[in-house]
Amino acid sequence: MSYREVTMLEIKEVLRLWCAGVAKKRIAAQLGLDIKTVRRYLREAQRCGVWPAGEGPLDETQVAAVVAALQPGWGRQRGEDWAVCAGQRKFIASHLEARVRLTKIRKLLRRRGVEVSYPTLRRFAIVELDFGRTAATIPLADGKPGDELQVDTGWMGSLEPDASGKRRRLRAWIFTPGVSRYRFVYPCLQETTATAIEACEAAWEFYGGVFRTLIPDNTKTIVQVADPLEPRFTRAFLEYAQARGFHIDATRARHPRDKARVERSVSTVRDDCFAGERLIDVEASRVHSLHWCRDEYGMHRHGTTQRLPREHFEAEERAFLLPAPTSRYDLPLWCEPKVARDQHAQVARALYSLPTRFVGRRLTARADLSTVCFYDRLVLVKTHPRVAPGHRSTDDNDFPAEKSVYARRDVAFLEGRAAGHGEAIGRYAHALLDVPLPWTRMRRVYALLGLVKRHGAQRVEAVCVTALGVDMLDVHRLKRMLELATPAALQAAHARIIPLARYLRPAQQYALCFTPDPDPEGELTP
Repeated sequence: MSYREVTMLEIKEVLRLWCAGVAKKRIAAQLGLDIKTVRRYLREAQRCGVWPAGEGPLDETQVAAVVAALQPGWGRQRGEDWAVCAGQRKFIASHLEARVRLTKIRKLLRRRGVEVSYPTLRRFAIVELDFGRTAATIPLADGKPGDELQVDTGWMGSLEPDASGKRRRLRAWIFTPGVSRYRFVYPCLQETTATAIEACEAAWEFYGGVFRTLIPDNTKTIVQVADPLEPRFTRAFLEYAQARGFHIDATRARHPRDKARVERSVSTVRDDCFAGERLIDVEASRVHSLHWCRDEYGMHRHGTTQRLPREHFEAEERAFLLPAPTSRYDLPLWCEPKVARDQHAQVARALYSLPTRFVGRRLTARADLSTVCFYDRLVLVKTHPRVAPGHRSTDDNDFPAEKSVYARRDVAFLEGRAAGHGEAIGRYAHALLDVPLPWTRMRRVYALLGLVKRHGAQRVEAVCVTALGVDMLDVHRLKRMLELATPAALQAAHARIIPLARYLRPAQQYALCFTPDPDPEGELTP
């Protein structure tokens, strides 16, 4: 005779009919049970305190007690190997904690003379030692409407071949709100900070507002240094978040449950949105993904919320979003250029001047559409208007005065500097520069100022008067005139100086005394 397991509903129905006054045989016939089975159920019910109508109410606790009494042996019976495993419980548990494989533990048990089958060992480890069991998963709260927007990125496939036959791979940024699950997909070719900001701008336009918190993974385009407590974000995206007024809550590394609403969406979007589609370029893929988000995915009932994501978003989340941007975001360029010896730093293939003290150092530069700002750590040191690639923006005040004149070809300043040493020197410098291309004669004026520094303004002034009188505009001849025209006072001073003889010694150092010549008349001259 085969064994048929009686369900709890049947036991409860037996008790209900019995309490209602139905005869036992009638109960057995109505439910298709044997009369002995019905009697056994009712006998256990009386032991548990269940009586016909008028003698006690029938509740779920009593029904559960009857079921437990009728079927105390539920579950699979354990064999002898289970008892053997129980005797080796400590040995098995210690090796599992040391991350030893179960197959290896079975070999170690065999060396100890303990023979046990692997299926029994595995069941014992699972049931008694929690082998292979992960921690219980707690559903994450959806949060308030308009608070969280989770974002992920992944490969979607390839575009159609272009004119040269080249196929380009397509990526996509995928946005999913925490409450409505109204998904937005933004295709692109590269995963960069610029495309991340561009995708966010498109998302705010799609949703009609800005979510208060953005939850990305640890992509390098947004998170510069991943850390569970204090992650460091890229300058450009952090500045963008400040401009749009939302917070960034990056997930932990290798913790996909931190953004579970969007984590498994990459394969879904790839298969349902882009698979089998013939997309010519990125713009065509963006038009197709927008239609898919609004009319296909947005109007398909979600398995968890059991609502249409688009209607769910319009009804509960749109009103709680921050205002949408009204102007296009000016994406800045951040870089760290080095100031060269010519006191210029390169930003976006353009050159910008900086003060002399920063030569050889690296500064932080921020360039937008109109300005370029240079920072030394946190201090703003220079601001330039942005110029096109290949051009330069030079501030004359950044250079020393003695060097900037030549670099700027400022002949007027150079002429005025010469005139400051004397009227004739100024006229001589003006005469040197009085040519169609005056900056080609600037070196001659520098040489003239060098003569003033060497010989003095008074002497050069006198020689310049003589040179201008005969219309002599040769700096080399002017130099020779200065060297030959020695002042008379200097000549007189040199004439009065009698140099000491090199080997002059006093008379006492000689062995023989000096004897004067005798006078012809026989007298010695004193």
